[in-house]
Amino acid sequence: MSNRGRRVAALATAAVIALCLPACAGAPVVGQSASPSPSAQGRSVTTDQAALRTRFAALAAELGVPGAAMLVRTPDGEVTATYGTTELHGSTPVSLDDHFRIGSNTKTMTGTVILQLVQEGRIALTDKVSKYRPDVPNGSRITIEQLLTMRSGLANYTTTLALNTALDTQPQRVWDPEELAAMGLAEPPLFPPGDGWAYSNTNTVLLGLIAEQLEQKPLAEIFQERLFTPLGLRETSYPAADDAALPAPFSHGYMYSTNVDTMETSELPPDQLAQAKAGTLLPGDTTELNPSWAGAAGAGVSTIRDLAHWVEALGGGGLLSPTLQKERLASVQPVPIPLPPLPDPQYGWGIAKIGPLYGHTGELPGFNSFMGYDPEQKVTIVVWTNLAPAADGRPPAATIATTLMTSIYGG
Repeated sequence: MSNRGRRVAALATAAVIALCLPACAGAPVVGQSASPSPSAQGRSVTTDQAALRTRFAALAAELGVPGAAMLVRTPDGEVTATYGTTELHGSTPVSLDDHFRIGSNTKTMTGTVILQLVQEGRIALTDKVSKYRPDVPNGSRITIEQLLTMRSGLANYTTTLALNTALDTQPQRVWDPEELAAMGLAEPPLFPPGDGWAYSNTNTVLLGLIAEQLEQKPLAEIFQERLFTPLGLRETSYPAADDAALPAPFSHGYMYSTNVDTMETSELPPDQLAQAKAGTLLPGDTTELNPSWAGAAGAGVSTIRDLAHWVEALGGGGLLSPTLQKERLASVQPVPIPLPPLPDPQYGWGIAKIGPLYGHTGELPGFNSFMGYDPEQKVTIVVWTNLAPAADGRPPAATIATTLMTSIYGG
């Protein structure tokens, strides 16, 4: 998912739909629901391990990423591969143990906590947001479900000039989630609640604040107690707002240009694109950009194996009751515009569906990731890259994952 009008998480994922989203944020997308497109469910899957590794490496090179990793699981077994180094022109090879920022994949965690609270009877999907947040415009007509599905109409704070300017000029600034919510709520609503769809990080930041209000504890503790510890996700964390460090081992993250300069498009101008391809224009290191600006919408950290475990539980069950899990998967609906390279993107209760895979995508400046799980065919795909976006504007991990998906499902 993205922050400058360019990143529609991963769903995403990214939306999902980071869904190709820089900064886990996504440009506002407004429209009515489309008719469901044909699903890849029911197709047989094939796993040519050599072909998957070859396609992965070729695309990583084509996209110009310093480093990348992939993990694929099918009924035939597991295939993993790494590419490049953890630093631009460095000597440390990427490993499957490297930590990276997962961006909008964090939304699936926030959404899961909210649904667990629904299951416990402490909040209802039909509750109006004004019950918990009287400061929200149209809050008496926006439901909790509409926050989860991106149908509230609330503007996306990560597409504002103020936020993007601050990211460029104060990269170590510590953001309070109330500040983030206030930025989004100060913008005019995009449409009446329920009348459209628009990827907005404001929705998820509000859900995080509501979870903290109900639980009377920080979101980091909630995630740890409800999600990370039960699943044994020892390498996954939601860092404190003042913690911009990544646990060792980790990969650095890289990004061309600036947040402000890429608000309209992620693709570099032709002259700069040529320089990037020639190696005379290098991306900047964004590793220590404080992720607190992404909050409940995108500040999480993980590794490829932990993220695979997470998305398998997300799509396969175990976090919610069987009934609520089934309803969550059934909640996904087509989004109103294409989100290349993601096939048939759909969005639901804090979860995306990309082709046959349930999951999300995530992007922060310097890191792009894709996670998806097909509970019918038992297929898992997770990819991350340490450049985001690519010089030509593409989301690298989502682009690679889509190609892997095509190889596995045959189109």
